[in-house]
Amino acid sequence: MAKRWPQIAKGAAAPLLLLTLLEVYARGPGKGSDALAPPSAAALAFFSALGDGSLLQATGFTLASAAVGLLIGFVGGGLLGTWLGLSRRAGRYGFLTVEVLRPVPSVALIPLSMLVFGFGLRMESSVVAFATFWPVLVLAQAAARLVDARLLEVANALGLSPLARLTKIVLPSMVPRLFVALRLGVAIALVVAVTVEIAANPHGMGYAIMIAQQSLDPALMLAWLFWIAMVGYAINAAALHLQRRVAAVMGDAT
Repeated sequence: MAKRWPQIAKGAAAPLLLLTLLEVYARGPGKGSDALAPPSAAALAFFSALGDGSLLQATGFTLASAAVGLLIGFVGGGLLGTWLGLSRRAGRYGFLTVEVLRPVPSVALIPLSMLVFGFGLRMESSVVAFATFWPVLVLAQAAARLVDARLLEVANALGLSPLARLTKIVLPSMVPRLFVALRLGVAIALVVAVTVEIAANPHGMGYAIMIAQQSLDPALMLAWLFWIAMVGYAINAAALHLQRRVAAVMGDAT
């Protein structure tokens, strides 16, 4: 850990310099603005939101919506992508459908999702699920196509059931690439969840930013932006740590 401190210090130098310059600029003479707040004021607003519970409540809703949507999109996209990758015929038949639906912006589904689910977690999760489904499907399909054909031939020779073939041969071969899909899905899920809250859903961190903006409270708005960045960084770091642990376990097993 001691060896990492110099790297951490170097990585933090640029953000700290930027915050210092912003602090000096925002507090300079004649710089009072309804659109810009010094970082020190944002820090006070952050601790205020943490103290009254609004920070944790909004964060919990956003993370829950993103997690549910990511789970649906990852499982659905992973399974369907694996099938399309293993079956050349299914891949050919499904190619046009995938290419037509994949470019549809997830936010374009917000009106339809609101009509079906109303406001709340289900509406937001459905949009997140759609957004994460397609990149996971494409990456899973590519990973399934790279499974060694000789392993599949051995599975056929041994008479393994489809489920045994999937769990013992296909998925272990796909794990490294599936974690790439997971990390991409995590980033997309958080971005889409916050976007849905800004655009339509009166809950979560995105909605909190909108309330701060409408209340002409730039300090609180900057605090929420910083907090969302920290949450995104923490989630990505957790996914990367999980990927390394699984890779280490698989390396020990082999």
